Amino acid sequence: MEQLYIKSAAVCCPDSEILTAFELKGSDIDKSLIPAGMRRRTSMTTRMAVTAATVACTQAQVDTQKLASVFASLGGEIQVTDALCRLLPDDNELLSPTQFHNSVHNTTAGYWGILNKCQAPTTAIAAADDTFAMGLIEVWSQLQQQGRGERLLVCYDELWPEYLAPPIGRTAFACAFVLSTEAEQALGSVTIPQVLAQSELDIQSQWFRLTESAPAAAAIPLLLGLQNKKPGRVALNIKTPIWASELVL
Repeated sequence: MEQLYIKSAAVCCPDSEILTAFELKGSDIDKSLIPAGMRRRTSMTTRMAVTAATVACTQAQVDTQKLASVFASLGGEIQVTDALCRLLPDDNELLSPTQFHNSVHNTTAGYWGILNKCQAPTTAIAAADDTFAMGLIEVWSQLQQQGRGERLLVCYDELWPEYLAPPIGRTAFACAFVLSTEAEQALGSVTIPQVLAQSELDIQSQWFRLTESAPAAAAIPLLLGLQNKKPGRVALNIKTPIWASELVL
């Protein structure tokens, strides 16, 4: 298998100015997708990722109860994890069971499974600047072993506490793709990510600055290529080594 077929793609970004700046179609968080009782326990991370994933799955008309998935995020539940770490030195402060429950990196994947009554396998990964590229490779590897099928890929990061690793975490962004081994009704396809010399790609400064702040925004060149029907080589990260795929429409 040399390429993945893209059945759908979706974006969720609470900052509409970012979408406007890139002329990228997307949506704000849809709070109605999570029941109120559960929504109170979820973070921006989960709400963004669920919104993007739901839109992508609706577009692709897939059965979410049977769809295996890969959730890729550099920070995961970084706000919750940071809050717990700040409580640890205080012996008089009790840790919140809900926060502890929500502090793991696969929290969002777990909520997605609960919401969709999905018992299919899910994988949660983080790979620093390469997180989106590694998410694509993880999907390709799983489908290569399986031989055929579909996967949901969700890449997301929320706002980080201001003192952590700036400029990372200054912008929240989520995107989702339904990827398949089958070409039927596909928007296009991407080749397996490969390492290229940075000089071989046109890295736009606007996208570079945004991705420094919102790691999941590494997907924007691919999203724009699909939206604007412009095939060609697309970068999947911003720092060397540069990963890239060929978008075929």
